Amino acid sequence: METKDGFLVINKEKGCTSHDCVKQIRKLFNTKKVGHTGTLDPAVTGTLPIAIGSATRFIQYLPQGKTYIGQIKLGIRTHTDDIHGEIINQKDWPKISYKQLDQYLNKFRGIIKQIPPKVSSVHVNGERAYKKSLNNENFELPPREVKIEELILIKWDQINGIIEIKINCSAGTYIRSIARDLGEILDSEGCLLQLKRISACGFNEKSSIKISDIETGKGKKNAANFIIPTISALNHIATLVLKKEEDINFWQTGRAIKFDINYLNVANTYDYKKPIKVIDKRKKLLGIGFLNKELTNINPKLVLNAK
Repeated sequence: METKDGFLVINKEKGCTSHDCVKQIRKLFNTKKVGHTGTLDPAVTGTLPIAIGSATRFIQYLPQGKTYIGQIKLGIRTHTDDIHGEIINQKDWPKISYKQLDQYLNKFRGIIKQIPPKVSSVHVNGERAYKKSLNNENFELPPREVKIEELILIKWDQINGIIEIKINCSAGTYIRSIARDLGEILDSEGCLLQLKRISACGFNEKSSIKISDIETGKGKKNAANFIIPTISALNHIATLVLKKEEDINFWQTGRAIKFDINYLNVANTYDYKKPIKVIDKRKKLLGIGFLNKELTNINPKLVLNAK
């Protein structure tokens, strides 16, 4: 199959790991340069952007926000903080109204601190937490700060103790932790019942394709058409256009270029800490650069087709 650089948005199915998806794409496109933009647990379905070719170098410059729709089951706590784990406690849930429950959710809106699940990919002294958990090791994970941009209560099933939510959050947020902590706040227990990611890193499920559809039928013939060009995934950051061949030569040889604000595609203030994508006058992506503190030069950080 033809290899094209860019991002392929996979609609991940249940039971498949993120690494499994990467392995399958490597095989289908016959290329080693493949990477995903953030792990999805095997039980979680939905949007998994995968970078192919040189796009793997741009993963860190993608938007970091992610959106999920999930269900929380009250009354149950498990060792994994989701319904698939071993039950370690059960407790009745309170009788509360939709409005009261929504008020409790305020504790999870904005910038919060949460302790990741013990069965997670967080590193503990150089080892993944889930490996320590599998070995029955006793350890504690420190709380981490995350940002919940939006948390919408979609449905509250009082009879069965099931809460459906939509959540837009920063990278590194564990919805399992929210399920566990919400149960505790309600003087009950809680675990994640099911979860689907509907958007990640600027991509959404509308532009996604299942790997099974690529492997068979028309999808196999047209899979390359689903690859989103790298430059299209960087619309959220400022653009610098290099019009002079001398500047392009400087860029490709890793040298700083004198900064001219007129080269930028938008007119506002610029933070030297933020990346700028660099293109030529034909709108070909050349790489990523950063302004110096004095805003006089742009320094190459990531250079495509370096000389």
